[in-house]
Amino acid sequence: MNRIEKLIAELCPNGVEWKKLGEVCVSLKKDTLKLTDLIPNGKYPVINSGREWYGRYNSYNNEGNALTIAARGEYAGYINYINEKFWAGGLCYPYRSKDENLILTKYIFYALKAHENIIMQTLVSRGSIPALNKIDIANLPIPIPPLPIQEEIVKILDTFTALQAELQAALQAELEARKKQYEYYRNKLLTPVEQNGKWYLNGKEVEWKKLGEVCEFMNGKGHEKYIDENGRFIVVNSKFISTDGKIKKYSAKQISPVYKYNILMVMSDLPNGKALAKCFYVDENDKYTLNQRICALTIKNFNLLNPKFLLYILNRNKQLLKYDNGVDQTNLRKDDILKISIPIPPLSEQERIVAILDKLDALVNDLSVALPAEIEARRKQYEYYRNKLLNFRGSWGNS
Repeated sequence: MNRIEKLIAELCPNGVEWKKLGEVCVSLKKDTLKLTDLIPNGKYPVINSGREWYGRYNSYNNEGNALTIAARGEYAGYINYINEKFWAGGLCYPYRSKDENLILTKYIFYALKAHENIIMQTLVSRGSIPALNKIDIANLPIPIPPLPIQEEIVKILDTFTALQAELQAALQAELEARKKQYEYYRNKLLTPVEQNGKWYLNGKEVEWKKLGEVCEFMNGKGHEKYIDENGRFIVVNSKFISTDGKIKKYSAKQISPVYKYNILMVMSDLPNGKALAKCFYVDENDKYTLNQRICALTIKNFNLLNPKFLLYILNRNKQLLKYDNGVDQTNLRKDDILKISIPIPPLSEQERIVAILDKLDALVNDLSVALPAEIEARRKQYEYYRNKLLNFRGSWGNS
């Protein structure tokens, strides 16, 4: 028998009392702020209707030790706990326990969080904008075990939360280290140096050519009329390339086909965006169709140029990124792309470089896949123990 079970057996052997949230909590102040009111380096977080902070502001309308429930929008019903002074926006419901000697605010947060999915699925109205009625929130049932049990539950779940955050930070740091390692070797392997009027790449003499001399260019076409979630062809658009193929749209028609060994490049992006000149390597035929503002580059002579080497040379190439002035949307033109100069070492050296970068790229990608999977596994483990700790008989359907 663990400590919680012992406390329950000792302090509430016949079950716990249940009360409505409106009986045990007091509503806190909230005031609407516009995006233009926010201050990037403001002193206090602003909580509104999302999962993340809405922004920051130099005033606060509530002390810490409070919970908020998102009232409208995509995340209506999402529950946050804030342990610092904060500004509650107009699209959330902020609460605090009426009496911390009876029921802890942090405990109420965990009790509600364990049933967040039920709240979202059953209480949120699904009109044009999802919304949550305050009266429904006030009627939410809260189990109230004796204070020592609440304190023990909060202590355990706080520890789990901290460990989960530490693990996520460690995994993220490892991923960032791998990315930096990859960028270091990529730059080292792909940066030519000049010696006595000649250019060399890793000790091998290179020939410089304009991209237009070694590649054919094709622009994509709009696919709006043919988008179909059951379509056969993946639409290569900016979002697809910028997420390394994770976000996909499908087309029922391949109106702009691309072929194996093509290099696809994003030609348009917002100021300071991460997608401009980002490239994608086509791995097979009859699979993709090219959207507008994405170009396809086809190598003219494979005895001169390895397609994967070209991918690594072109991906986010600085000669193309210079067109981003940080203010206006950047739209690369065909001539902008084809006039850049690329170094071409012997084919054997290209293949050696590709082999090294492929291995490093695989390490980063493997970690990028493993990271969210590990975080999700830990989250499910946490939720299992949280729900087990809060599994009191009563109005949430427990028996």
